[in-house]
Amino acid sequence: MASGRFKRSVESSWRGGLRCDIRAGNFVLVADEPKSVGGDGSGPQPTELLLSAVASCFTLAIAFSAKRLSVELQHLAVTATGTYDGPRFRAIHISARMGCDPSMIDALISRAESLCYVTNTLRSDVEISVDAAGEPSIAGAP
Repeated sequence: MASGRFKRSVESSWRGGLRCDIRAGNFVLVADEPKSVGGDGSGPQPTELLLSAVASCFTLAIAFSAKRLSVELQHLAVTATGTYDGPRFRAIHISARMGCDPSMIDALISRAESLCYVTNTLRSDVEISVDAAGEPSIAGAP
């Protein structure tokens, strides 16, 4: 896992209704809302993508830590569960299930907590800024 200052960007493009396509590196992800709230259910909700980022980053931080500590992992699964409070999560709980020497679990979790970019960002006082500009319509675009 790299450290230092650099930027990473993803771009989201609206595809009509409540769906958008997200370009992340060489990949395209879909975000949508369920039919019950006006979407068509063609992809996970943005909040599920946030929880996915938490779970996947923490999983990789544990795996990275295990490799560095020469701990053999038989299996590893991480669940991230968010508790809603209005238009935000009030809490996010991470549950990790690891097939390894039980005496190494605390060390792996401690290291993962220090390495996980996503949870470190969520725990911090991150500055969020927004800028916007109008553009002329493109014929045929949703």
